Amino acid sequence: MNDPKADLYACDLTGAIWRKASASGAEHDCVEVAELPGGARAVRDSKDPGREPLRFTATEWAAFREGVMAGEL
Repeated sequence: MNDPKADLYACDLTGAIWRKASASGAEHDCVEVAELPGGARAVRDSKDPGREPLRFTATEWAAFREGVMAGEL
């Protein structure tokens, strides 16, 4: 049986397109997000782009976004 998280961490991010929030400040201390297959996302610290990014399934990412928009985070 496939493990969705293991599949995400096996995904090669070499060609990933990372984007920052338009509201990020001039000091560039923010997170960057890259889209992965199936609606998943990878997230990394812009100050340490060489560190292994966190990866979220589409369901996890949707729950995170809903929490942010609802003011829960």
